Amino acid sequence: MGDKARFSKTVESRLIVGLGNPGRDYEQTRHNLGFLVIRRLAERYDMRFRSGCLIKGLMTEGRIAGKTLYCLLPMTHMNNSGIAVKQFMAKKGLGSGDLLVVCDDLNLDLGQIRIRSGGSDGGHNGLNSVIQHVGTQKFARLRMGIGSPLKGGDAATYVLEGFKREETKNIGGFIDQAADCCGVWLEEGINKAMDQFNKRKDHGKDDNRSKI
Repeated sequence: MGDKARFSKTVESRLIVGLGNPGRDYEQTRHNLGFLVIRRLAERYDMRFRSGCLIKGLMTEGRIAGKTLYCLLPMTHMNNSGIAVKQFMAKKGLGSGDLLVVCDDLNLDLGQIRIRSGGSDGGHNGLNSVIQHVGTQKFARLRMGIGSPLKGGDAATYVLEGFKREETKNIGGFIDQAADCCGVWLEEGINKAMDQFNKRKDHGKDDNRSKI
């Protein structure tokens, strides 16, 4: 068998990115749901994170369902998340169709998730950074509802707060559901994930919130 034939079959690769802020002060805040989901997913697949020498983030990889799965937690803080994403995609030769970004969302009720194949940043600074650095809106994103602050409340403060005591009892299941969705996206694709997890109608509020 010649070299060309031997290497003609390449393994598909996928990248799942969780958006959040590094540091203990942010670990259990609403804005760090993306980090929490990716850590849960990595636990399921027995994947351990390590720091990258050339990438501004924590990364891990494994072989799942015949694909190479990369998971990335940018360590750049939320507003510059796209820097690490761009670096990693360039290093691994990945395209936007190989990418899923997981983040929080003020416009969805707490406990509601929504996965889509593309779209605007919806006012989310982390998503905006990824869009700007990757150069396209055409990548999958899984948005996790955190609800909205009370009338007159500041969104920037709200997202950096921890969950209320009555909310925490359901957060573990919420994170598990999102990790399930990531698994379906990886193994069966975006359409299957949307069919299975997008159970409630969107109310068209994607662009009506303050930047966070």
